[in-house]
Amino acid sequence: MSRYALRVASVAAALGVWQLLTSLNVDLWLRFSQFPTVADVARAFADRMAGDDYWTDLTDSLTRILSGFLLAAVVGVATGVLVARSRLAEDLLGPILEVVRPIPAIALVPVSILLFPSNEQGIVFITFTAAFFPVMVSTRHAVRALSPGWEEAVRTMGGGRWRILGSVVLPGALPGIFGGLSVGIGVSWICVISAEMISGQYGVGYRTWQDYTVVDYPGVFVGMVTIGVLGWATSTAVELLGRRLTRWLPRTSYVPPGRPRPRHLAAPPAASSASAPSPSASSGGADDAVRTGPEPEGTRHEHLV
Repeated sequence: MSRYALRVASVAAALGVWQLLTSLNVDLWLRFSQFPTVADVARAFADRMAGDDYWTDLTDSLTRILSGFLLAAVVGVATGVLVARSRLAEDLLGPILEVVRPIPAIALVPVSILLFPSNEQGIVFITFTAAFFPVMVSTRHAVRALSPGWEEAVRTMGGGRWRILGSVVLPGALPGIFGGLSVGIGVSWICVISAEMISGQYGVGYRTWQDYTVVDYPGVFVGMVTIGVLGWATSTAVELLGRRLTRWLPRTSYVPPGRPRPRHLAAPPAASSASAPSPSASSGGADDAVRTGPEPEGTRHEHLV
């Protein structure tokens, strides 16, 4: 509870500083006098939420994000695994992917306008492109980093190609895959908002740009806050899903000095003096005592990695 209270306090402090600087019209180097106050933004937010346009824009932006991101997740993981596991696929697709990857997704807006018959499909394409490359690259590196011993063990037990893919490659690469998904969802929000500003007719980005053109600065901040909250919510959902699917991985947590360690992280109790071997014990007995002692933390979790 103390951590959540600290987080709430940090947000409240930031809002308080914003309200203070804007209400006092502070102009030292940054011109806070041009900013709306927190109270102005809150009133604009309440007015927007009372109307239908706000929820329509919210639904349109979420639909575009989910459509492009889910498509990028499936195609990106499949492409990453294929390129990492097949030399032929790497030779055929690798050069094309590496040439297209440095191009910013927002720079493809003219291409999407020419390529697709509707702006809606073009915006989904921009969102897909933005998320595809982080997912693909993270999956490729995660698959290549897998230990070859795992695959050899499955082959020894008679497993085929699909068995290796389902039992070794995908589970072993899951942490890297979700790392790419976390990056991809953030980049998708950046690009979908930009695409809506350029060629959209509805959506949070389109509405934010319209507010800017009519000099409605509280409305601009309403759009910015909405984008931030939506981005945080979707990123948190991806992270929680990743933790859920990788619960089998060993994890460590930071424990500040002076606090008791959790039971699953506490050091094993020392052996009592009654059970300790005597100095006159033979070397063989000492070796047995060493071998039967508590295993190091890394050794006990080695089979989980």
